Amino acid sequence: MVSTPMSTLVAIFFSSLVFSPVASWTIRPTVLFTRHAMHSAGIQSKSSCATAPVASTNSDEGGDSAIVQDDPVIIFQEFTEFLQKTQTEIIATLEAMDGSGAKFSRDTWGKFLSDADESTTMNSGGITRVIQGGDIIEKGACSLTLIQQGVLTAERAAAIRGRQKDGFPVNAGDTYSAAALSIVLHSRSPLVPTFRSDVRIFLVQHSADNSMAWFGGGADLTPYYLVEDDISEFHAMYKGLCDNSLSSFDEFSYETMKKACDDYFYLPARSEHRGTGGIFFDDMEATTESLEFVQGVSNTWMPSWLPIIERHRDEEYTDQQRQWQLLRRGRYLEFNLLYDRGVKFGLANANPRVEGVMVSAPPLIAWEYNHVVEEGSPEAKIMTVLKQPREWV
Repeated sequence: MVSTPMSTLVAIFFSSLVFSPVASWTIRPTVLFTRHAMHSAGIQSKSSCATAPVASTNSDEGGDSAIVQDDPVIIFQEFTEFLQKTQTEIIATLEAMDGSGAKFSRDTWGKFLSDADESTTMNSGGITRVIQGGDIIEKGACSLTLIQQGVLTAERAAAIRGRQKDGFPVNAGDTYSAAALSIVLHSRSPLVPTFRSDVRIFLVQHSADNSMAWFGGGADLTPYYLVEDDISEFHAMYKGLCDNSLSSFDEFSYETMKKACDDYFYLPARSEHRGTGGIFFDDMEATTESLEFVQGVSNTWMPSWLPIIERHRDEEYTDQQRQWQLLRRGRYLEFNLLYDRGVKFGLANANPRVEGVMVSAPPLIAWEYNHVVEEGSPEAKIMTVLKQPREWV
């Protein structure tokens, strides 16, 4: 087995999602969790897919949900198991939905290699699943990344100390672990939007009994044509989740997370946004409530995208509409290469897993010099929204 340097693993982790570098994060102490998520959002799936179950425990006394407190290490392990299970279930759902017979490939590395065994010293690894050439999904990726027992450098530890609010001791040599699941689904039809999402957890261990962790993640939509009902329904699902899951987090309302999404997925050179947004969050204190929310985000991914597919999968489209989709995909790749913090981090140095960094790229794109959008056209309608984001719910 070929070992992979920890610096490379960190690059893969950051580059496989939309992730702020550690140096920019606010750190808070952790009280942690576990319980079911989706029912609290009042969301019912309109698709036939089964939402991924969330990790939960029940006490023997009174049947109440047991809350694991003050043990971020155990919670990190539970959340990692949840991510692996969710990846498997989403893959099965997407393959069945696509209906073409196309299957996700399975590319493992580190501890997830097929020949890895209990004796391996590799604590970190990943599972990259990619589908190409489907009827609905022209290219899609669902990537799991796990980093365990990394060591903070003096520079990174100092950056964390400078951001954290509550005096938690963070020093060079402290260990950290991280886990994430990210999805990018590029549709074949220009009438079906591209979908992107991720959830993640980051854990720092100052000592055996002194740890902290927090969450990040989100979901967003990149349509090529403006169908207001599709976009409104998408946003309404995440607003319902936010409104019913985060009563203790005033700074993490749907409104603030929507704005964060709009602000992040922006191409300043073009003065336009990449898509019609969704939600985006970082630095979320890990509590019972926030765990429910983050798991709820994962469980909302498929119910928020699959109904849109069902409405448009059989609609015919023209060559001109396809060309417009390729042009907009060019903007998607521009954003990834020029502005996405994770991709830039992953491509900054030699990286043996560069394919994992670039897995979110569209399969085909087009650039056309000085393309002019016809006034009053369907393309002009979506550009109006991309220039000036709207409130959808």
